[in-house]
Amino acid sequence: LIAKQKQQLDVLEKTRLIVEAALDVKAEDVAALDVRELSSFADVFVVATGRSDRQVRAIADSIEKAMKQAGSVPLGIEGYAEGRWVLIDLDDVIVHVFIPEAREHYDIERLWSDAPQASFASAQRAEGERSSSGRVPREQP
Repeated sequence: LIAKQKQQLDVLEKTRLIVEAALDVKAEDVAALDVRELSSFADVFVVATGRSDRQVRAIADSIEKAMKQAGSVPLGIEGYAEGRWVLIDLDDVIVHVFIPEAREHYDIERLWSDAPQASFASAQRAEGERSSSGRVPREQP
């Protein structure tokens, strides 16, 4: 038997896996910012909210597990113990998982407002469930 090697994920596929892993554990207001034209250290920022420090850690765990299963081991994870803002460095994709107060305070979307933004939806949200902000998330092709 020849073992099949996992190929490096492209950025869009990696972003979709991250978003789905976050939504699987009920992350809210998940957004992806395309920062390729604005940043030399990443192509995409994924931003998500968890309602508590426990949920923020669960979201980070889900993303880490999904990435490891896809053959993409995080380069680093910061802020996990506190659970207010967890940053996961996946090389070309940087993930920020916040509790609501921290997300509002740091306002990543405003800081990177020149970046094209897309919200991704899980199958159930795509069927019409609204996020906590009242927006219906939309998916970028």
